[in-house]
Amino acid sequence: MQGYASHITPEQIIQAYRQGIFPMATGLEGEIDWFIADPRTVVPIDERFRVRRSLRQAMRKMSYEIRINTAFAEVIRACARHDEKSEDGVWLSEEMIALYTELHRRGVVHSVEVWMNQELIGGLYGVAIQGAFFGESMFTRVSYASQIALVALVERLRERRYRLLDAQMRTPHIAHFGALDISHDEYLDLLFDALQYDCRFV
Repeated sequence: MQGYASHITPEQIIQAYRQGIFPMATGLEGEIDWFIADPRTVVPIDERFRVRRSLRQAMRKMSYEIRINTAFAEVIRACARHDEKSEDGVWLSEEMIALYTELHRRGVVHSVEVWMNQELIGGLYGVAIQGAFFGESMFTRVSYASQIALVALVERLRERRYRLLDAQMRTPHIAHFGALDISHDEYLDLLFDALQYDCRFV
């Protein structure tokens, strides 16, 4: 890969996800470490997925458009929040941004974007491997925008017969959607099953 020096390759990141491991950086310029979450949080993409009434109302009232992969660089930068966090508080470092951008170029990492009046108001990005989608981060500039992106993601995963939506660790944001906390072993079973399916995000 060109443009930066790294001890970690895109291939290593893909293999890590396949094994239930995910990367995070320790600061803006820090090393990238590997993590396992136990319990692991997953978002159900079947009938257990919940959309709150307030979100449904917002989706009906707002005039927005969902786009896929049209502004990946802006999405990942917004998710990184480098202007809002201290350098030590950054987990999505410049090196990680470069790695995910290369994986996006290869068709492995994707962005789901919410647009209003030709402006990007929210979105998310994640890693798609076989029948598993690994949600990485989301952002919002207008109330409900990131939640709308998540609903759009689940709809797309359902349409394309994905088996697993991994959220890594629970947050109050995703808890509202019926997120489930499972053991690492249970997660590996779900992951192994999902990797048997040949799904295409785009």
